Amino acid sequence: MIQAVLFDLGGTLHVSDSPQGRSVWFARRLIDRLADYGLSLEITPEALAPLLYHNSEVYKEYSERTLRELPPDIIWSQFFLRDFGFTAEQLAPMAEELSFLYDYERPRVMRRPHLRETMDALKAMGLRLGVISNIISTSVVPHFLQEYGLAQDMECVILSSTTGIRKPDAGIFRVAEETMHLPPEALAYVGDTLSRDVQGVRNAGWQCVIQIRNPGVAHRDRGLEGSDLAPDYRIDDLAEIPGILAGLNQKI
Repeated sequence: MIQAVLFDLGGTLHVSDSPQGRSVWFARRLIDRLADYGLSLEITPEALAPLLYHNSEVYKEYSERTLRELPPDIIWSQFFLRDFGFTAEQLAPMAEELSFLYDYERPRVMRRPHLRETMDALKAMGLRLGVISNIISTSVVPHFLQEYGLAQDMECVILSSTTGIRKPDAGIFRVAEETMHLPPEALAYVGDTLSRDVQGVRNAGWQCVIQIRNPGVAHRDRGLEGSDLAPDYRIDDLAEIPGILAGLNQKI
């Protein structure tokens, strides 16, 4: 029987996009914030924006290949700002703040419809709630949950930035099991990607995985569309989840 349901954050509880000019705006924000710490980036925002995107993709490739999340001072010194010669020691005092800004301000974030109503319905069913997220910041997920009025509802918040483990490695799901003191067969997960979320749940052997459609990350699943890897359920709206889990528990 399902006793708890855990959620991905980005693409699942909220979606994001990058309107025209947003990347240059963020590059300027980054330059200004580093200057506040006495570190000068000798580059224009217009030149930094594509460089930052390229370097972030290099880090994504590394992290998805190794399934490990590096500390923020290493991410910024060896990947995101690797062209500027900053050391990890120089960036350490501000690295978490930069990671927070990267995840919070760089994209335009919009929470999914029916977020609050869905969580209330799941709680009314007696289900426990939590989050498992691949994220470079240790503080941005708690901030989003507080902003959405969900902080008190999430019994556990498991992050790649604090565990050092990324989905789809089963290890990050094991941390959630240990935190909630529940076996795999008592757990369900909701995410938006095949490559990270569905594969991670299959690796961990959890009871159920629900995939919420998110065209914005389809490129991350390229090559998997026609494979045998598939969720138990696909949905378009969070409001579909309580009915799915209620029906599943009736069958178990």
